[in-house]
Amino acid sequence: MSNEIAIDLTPIVKIYKDGRVERLRGTARVADGVDPKTGVESTDVVISPETGRYIRLYIPNPTTESTPQKKPLLVYFHGGTYLTSSAADPYFHNYLNSLAASANVVIVSVDYRIGPEEPLPAAFEDSWSALKWIASSDSDKWLSPHADRGRLFMAGDGAGANLSHQMALKYGLEGGVGGEVKLIGIVLVIPYFWGSARMSKQEEPLAAITDGLWRLALPTAKDMDDPIINPENEPNLGKLGCEKVLICLAEKDWFKARGLHYAELLKKSEWGGDLQVHEIKGVPHNFYLDHPETQQAAELMKIVSDFFHTT
Repeated sequence: MSNEIAIDLTPIVKIYKDGRVERLRGTARVADGVDPKTGVESTDVVISPETGRYIRLYIPNPTTESTPQKKPLLVYFHGGTYLTSSAADPYFHNYLNSLAASANVVIVSVDYRIGPEEPLPAAFEDSWSALKWIASSDSDKWLSPHADRGRLFMAGDGAGANLSHQMALKYGLEGGVGGEVKLIGIVLVIPYFWGSARMSKQEEPLAAITDGLWRLALPTAKDMDDPIINPENEPNLGKLGCEKVLICLAEKDWFKARGLHYAELLKKSEWGGDLQVHEIKGVPHNFYLDHPETQQAAELMKIVSDFFHTT
């Protein structure tokens, strides 16, 4: 086993000359089950026996409701630059327990393939398969008692926000996923968009590592302006297949300018839906995951939770 490093993208990942991949974060795993703090019950469900892909299902108050009323259904895509983490990562698992309880929604967290071993479009394929599973009869026993598939939302942070955008585009272009599913809105928290030109001084110190991470996630991309990462070059942006979009940004995050630019692009497109943009002041990237006990994290939680229950 070689210790010679070929690509060093600390603090995310290192690639060694023998091809070994060392992930520097997102490798921890936690089991599903009942969360003692929130009472939310999570269950792992294999949705593709051929590949072993699974989703982690979160149900708030599963046994305390005498006459359960169906809740909105949220499909969540975890972050990690398309290179790290999973649906079992405690970083996201703890957050989704809190979100399910706070927002009173059923959550399907998608475990998608990641690069560099499985680069894009593998994550897109897995995520679309999860949406198709939700629309199929295979999901009935898991979702029908608890979730309203006619009130579907998608959300994610970082790469997961990018994924929510990509899936909403595909949903719009293909006219849905079938069944009872109706996509209402998407939530993009600190979305992972990028480009070759710098849009703010905040981007400059991390430009090289962000460029490198994107090359690992999508090695077939010609440059940093591929429409997957730079929505300015997406010709179908106006066909986003949802009625509402919520963009949540952090004042001190280096991706902030990209999120604001995405909002402006949507406004200028033919989409015409309801767009909300919120900026949490005084906080950096992933503040709500790193410090969920803070007032700013609570502010974000309320903004996101309210989005699922307002028309």
